[in-house]
Amino acid sequence: MTQRRTVRAYPFDMEEISVSEQYHILQRDEPMSRVQLPFGEPAWLATKYADVKLVTTDPRFSRELAQGLDQPRMRRQQMGDGIMGMDPPDHSRLRRLVSKAFTARRLEAMREGVRGLVNRLLDDMVARGGDAKVGDLVEDIARPLPVTVICDLLGVPAEDHVIFSEWTQALVSDATAKGDVLDVYGDKLDQYVAGLVAQRREEPTDDLLGALVYARDSGDKLTENELISIAGAGLLTGGVETVSTALPSFIFTLLANPEQLELLRARPEIMPTAVEELLRYVPINTAAMFARYATEDIRIGDVVVRAGDPVLPALHAANRDPEVFANPDEIDLTRTPNPHVAFGHGPHHCIGAQLARLELQEAMTAILDRFPDLRFADGREGVKWEYGVIVRGPSLLRVTW
Repeated sequence: MTQRRTVRAYPFDMEEISVSEQYHILQRDEPMSRVQLPFGEPAWLATKYADVKLVTTDPRFSRELAQGLDQPRMRRQQMGDGIMGMDPPDHSRLRRLVSKAFTARRLEAMREGVRGLVNRLLDDMVARGGDAKVGDLVEDIARPLPVTVICDLLGVPAEDHVIFSEWTQALVSDATAKGDVLDVYGDKLDQYVAGLVAQRREEPTDDLLGALVYARDSGDKLTENELISIAGAGLLTGGVETVSTALPSFIFTLLANPEQLELLRARPEIMPTAVEELLRYVPINTAAMFARYATEDIRIGDVVVRAGDPVLPALHAANRDPEVFANPDEIDLTRTPNPHVAFGHGPHHCIGAQLARLELQEAMTAILDRFPDLRFADGREGVKWEYGVIVRGPSLLRVTW
């Protein structure tokens, strides 16, 4: 029987880039607490860094076991988990195939192309801004950048990038949390990717999707559903929304903390370290997601998680754990080491993390270099925020230069 504990409504209050004080209280007083998301069954919430790492790495906690259950979630409809719903060895098999597209050599070879894309997007923003010198970093840069990069990686035709942006945004937005809209967008994405797969069979290509099709057809290493899930919801949705949310959130954070902005301008060589600190400091998700289910009774601190109980690892709470990070609620762009878990941890660590880092580094470098007088166009209070069902960040960030 589950221990008697207060079940708290979850997620906690959110405001801009802040992390709710409730997480600190729980880390101190009740590291393993009981929470109820808007939908699904109650769950344990792990808030301490060590506990989050345990839940995300210990094979006694399973993602596969969650399939078919009433998982704790933010929306009424339960999205397919794809590769995130697998345990080893199937999960390991798929990661090995996809990871071939994200080798350090291949990513570094992409850097120049990403840099050129960022500058073209900035050129367009400047042209649209005219004499007023005003642009929206969300629509002008943050959304088109990762869509273009991922679509190019998969070999999606340029004329279809816009619809991919619409579909991926819809799949994580609060606007599609009700009714059957989520299924409609998910089906559109799957059907489109299936069409691309059919084209690759007729005319093989050397892009990532072509390589996945080859892996599917040559050795039956992928099922058809796995292939479509990885290319669609896995790479497109995951690879786009992280960057499109993080980039404007990071710029907002720097503009709201001018001393850190000036430090980064004075020492541009610390950009990689600065990006890691911003990943640690700025919460991207609205709540802990992807519950792991215990396969047996497991003690964590003063709690015994019973077999069959779901546990939610709160990554952004772990990133503010004072037992791991000195002054965790302060930004230190020179912080090192910085063992944050913004991209997750363990077998399900984000496979596109290095690509996201590359995009964020290049975009922020170019923005700060091109606009030495960058500032809020409408003041901090003029920034509009999206607290969608999966991610949170500015939905409107007008800047002037």
